[in-house]
Amino acid sequence: MIAKIAVSAATFAIDKPYSYRVPLSMRLEPGMRVIVPFGRGNKQAEGVVLSVEAGSGEELKSVERCLDEESLLSGEMLRLAAFMRERYFCTFFDAIRVMLPGGLWFRTRESYTLSEGAFPPIPEEKPAAAAIVALLRELGGEVSEETLRGAWADPAEFREAIAYLRRRKQITSREDFLRRTGDKTEQIAELAASAEEAMDFASHRPKSAAMQRAVLELLCSVGSAPVKEICYFTGATAATVKRLEKLGYVRLFREEKLRCREIRPAEAPKELILNREQQAALEGLSQQMTQPEPGAALLYGVTGSGKTTVYIKLIARCLSLGKTAMLLVPEIALTPQLLGFMAAYFGDSVAVLHSSLPATERYDQWKRVKQGLARLVVGTRSAVFAPCGNLGLVILDEEQEHTYKSENSPRYCAREVALWRGVKEHALVLLGSATPSVETMYRAKTGVYRLYTLPNRYNGRELPSVEIVDMRQEIENGNDSAFSVALQTAIRTAAGAGKQTILFLNRRGNSRALVCVDCREAPECPRCSARLTYHSANERLMCHYCGFTQPVPKRCPRCGGPFKRIGLGTQKVQEELGELFPELAVERMDADTVNAANTHEKILERFRDNRVPILIGTQMVAKGLNLPDVTLVGVLDGDLSIYMDSYRAAETTFNMLTQVIGRAGRGDSAGRAVIQTMVPEHRVIQLAARQDYDGFYEMEIALRRLQGCPPFGDAATISFSGPDEARVLRGAAVFRDSLSRILQNPAFAAAAPVLLGPAPCPVPKINYNYRYRLSFRCKRLDRELRRVLAELLRQFLRDGANRGVSAFVDVNGYD
Repeated sequence: MIAKIAVSAATFAIDKPYSYRVPLSMRLEPGMRVIVPFGRGNKQAEGVVLSVEAGSGEELKSVERCLDEESLLSGEMLRLAAFMRERYFCTFFDAIRVMLPGGLWFRTRESYTLSEGAFPPIPEEKPAAAAIVALLRELGGEVSEETLRGAWADPAEFREAIAYLRRRKQITSREDFLRRTGDKTEQIAELAASAEEAMDFASHRPKSAAMQRAVLELLCSVGSAPVKEICYFTGATAATVKRLEKLGYVRLFREEKLRCREIRPAEAPKELILNREQQAALEGLSQQMTQPEPGAALLYGVTGSGKTTVYIKLIARCLSLGKTAMLLVPEIALTPQLLGFMAAYFGDSVAVLHSSLPATERYDQWKRVKQGLARLVVGTRSAVFAPCGNLGLVILDEEQEHTYKSENSPRYCAREVALWRGVKEHALVLLGSATPSVETMYRAKTGVYRLYTLPNRYNGRELPSVEIVDMRQEIENGNDSAFSVALQTAIRTAAGAGKQTILFLNRRGNSRALVCVDCREAPECPRCSARLTYHSANERLMCHYCGFTQPVPKRCPRCGGPFKRIGLGTQKVQEELGELFPELAVERMDADTVNAANTHEKILERFRDNRVPILIGTQMVAKGLNLPDVTLVGVLDGDLSIYMDSYRAAETTFNMLTQVIGRAGRGDSAGRAVIQTMVPEHRVIQLAARQDYDGFYEMEIALRRLQGCPPFGDAATISFSGPDEARVLRGAAVFRDSLSRILQNPAFAAAAPVLLGPAPCPVPKINYNYRYRLSFRCKRLDRELRRVLAELLRQFLRDGANRGVSAFVDVNGYD
């Protein structure tokens, strides 16, 4: 038999299914992981079986080891990997890796063994090699590389010594593949005799064997139980249970235990009552879901219109048909609240998958889904790869969010993957939002997706009233703080009424930068072409691109002048709130406050349960949260994203403002929002204040049509980076020239291709790597154009002149 295998060591330049001979004693199926020899040196590499075919394969290398007892990926998921490889310019293995939880993968551990036999003395000029041999002899002849490396301060000296000993064949190396996360098991005890025999035996035990009697009495009542629990409830020890096993009255065995935290159900009404609009949407979606080819739908409803209620009802109908469902959200912050609602209605059949889970728990949640123990998956972007069998429904809430697009290879879009799975697995894909992406709404209006609308808030509640504050006028009036007079008054009024306020600013830290008053210089990151952001919480300057940090200098290192803080961040907002409202408690939720101990869930619980008056946050608080006591939302800087270098700038600003305004007034009290801006007359700001998505869509779709941007065309970015700026720029220019020559072919004229660049990226240098990019637009980036880009990318990466330069292609990205 011959196996086609995706090998982890194959880079994009040489990626393809590699053929290996399957030993007669080995059983292989597609979707299993294996160890294979790869390359001229036959170095061991991990791989995934794509297919198994008949054939002798005598001239081929042989598969060395199978790592799985059963297939991890279905044929449908392997076909999805092939789709992702072609669409997102990644390797087979990269596409497969993102589908499986990290705990399933292996890490390598290399060890060195001292060879037997006589060897010539090691020369005096090789003291490190002699020291390694001596250490190996002292430790028994075999040592892990990690242990050996730790004994040397100079890594280069260590590598040179190891290479020298290998050439002499005085040492040999071996690689072991170790699972990152193992299966957790617990010891179970059960009766090995009838209850009558066990009780008769227990009744005749002497007083000294009281613990044995207690264990048998417990097992007679429950049948079997974990040894740990038996010992806890009876006071016996594990030795007592072991003694009963030897006597033949107890049987011990190990059973798998899933490491999944309990999901606490939220307080929710037992009976969900839908209004007329919700009921109409539910009936239409239910009918569409039961069709042979359900396709995709858009549920477009204003904030607070009850989209989540429709989701719950639709999921219930899906599960009643014996199918499984997924519910994806864009932010981890939204997962806890949504999980509580789902657990209230679907109990233990809910699984959660997102990147903040510990590797062990994520692995066990994945196993629950694969084994059919969980039929509803709730999670973020990566949950779209959950191994749901008989998939019937995929819901993407807040479908317009950029977080559904991966920024790392493979640069997949969860919305596209969900649509692919929907088509192949005959499942309904439901996209929901109060502010759908322009592309999604265009497809809904042109009939590609079915459109369902919820134009009013649930129970007839009014949308929040919105006030736009001109911050230029505030400055003229002598108010240079982060808070306008109108917003200060509104915060005081809300707190006096016992209500809560959300303040939104999509910039963490204290100040955007420190600037010297005398020479006007600002501290910059030594690794990146970016200014350092001031963080007052720890009095340090930090680069938000590479993570570089340093203490705040007391004076300007260039001229000795004093520093002045420029710009506004969430930390500075919190400081100013403490000065303006010292009597009000404040919670802050941003990337600096959220960590393993202080999670999104804990911050939101404190805000909700302790009725904290004010919550400050970045985009984490802008969408999806349902907090009935929040009656005021303050947008501290409505202009942050409006002038971004992207055709999506207006859409991003409108969506963010509309979503965060929608957090107010979701309870019984009316809501209010205050938007602070330097450009109050800007059309996007005005439309967001009126919650006028339809007006914004008509304005934006006309502009997209003129620009040829999605949905009327595709935009690809080919990015290049490396430590040598001249080599990066030369490589980008060579790629451009090659692509330009190919695009002159009349076969591509209909696509109307436009190629610009190379030009520096918005941040030209990150972590010592210079970055340039080409911008490529066309009417449609079809399979042939993707094939051209992929082949040019392979040629570029194979070219020795481009050594040290990395390149990737991103289609319709958000940068």
